[in-house]
Amino acid sequence: ARDKLGISWQSCENEKQGMLVMSWEGRVGGSGVEPSEFQLYVMALSALWADAGIQEAYARRSEFQLSESVKYFLDNLDRIGQLNFIPSKQDILFARKATKGIVEHDFVIKKIPFKMVDVGGQRSQRQKWFQCFDGITSILFMVSSSEYDQVLMEDRRTNRLVESMNIFETIVNNKLFLNVSIILFLNKTDLLVEKICTVDIRKNFPEFRGDHRRLEDVQAFLVQSFSRKRRNRGKPLFHHFTTAVDTENIRFVFHAVKDTILQENLKDIMLQ
Repeated sequence: ARDKLGISWQSCENEKQGMLVMSWEGRVGGSGVEPSEFQLYVMALSALWADAGIQEAYARRSEFQLSESVKYFLDNLDRIGQLNFIPSKQDILFARKATKGIVEHDFVIKKIPFKMVDVGGQRSQRQKWFQCFDGITSILFMVSSSEYDQVLMEDRRTNRLVESMNIFETIVNNKLFLNVSIILFLNKTDLLVEKICTVDIRKNFPEFRGDHRRLEDVQAFLVQSFSRKRRNRGKPLFHHFTTAVDTENIRFVFHAVKDTILQENLKDIMLQ
């Protein structure tokens, strides 16, 4: 990405380090890499991450596809590169992987059984969604709130947030979900807080009104943008701002969502 963006190395020595890391990357299989082998590349990775050219490329990451967990792991290279490294809970939370296919989770909370069906959000995965919709009581619609300046991996043109809004519009107005509670999760609040300080949302959403550096204004705009997609404004739209790597935040939101689902189901039962 650095090369394609026309960014020079700060240190010419790092070109060799980059070639070393790229040659290693091609040998890493799906089973991962042994700590002893990874340790051989820690110094090279650290040198690259400290290079001003790489930092400039990272600052322009909206222009190419890059996992949002990269900074966390590269900032923690000294710890991760130890031979006796054991991943922490936080490390595991940052080790994100896109959902592919359909994954079901069954669990019980206070003697009440729940079934959660997780479906991939990529375009290639969406044709599988309708297999899961029979008998559902709620839809948890997850959106990355920080992706207002990023484009889809599939076509490298469509704004990711616009794509999410279009999908949401299709779902929220579908007759199949007339009696289904829809709960909007605007995730990655931590990244949104960082991004609004450097990336003006008005560049991609000129209709935005308010202080583009004020979190509350940006969040209000996001909620309004999704809410306007509903034809039936009388039906409530529940929403939560979340940070998936913040366990306390997710625990609080999850309990709130559980109560919402139970209350909405109780209303449906009483109306039958």
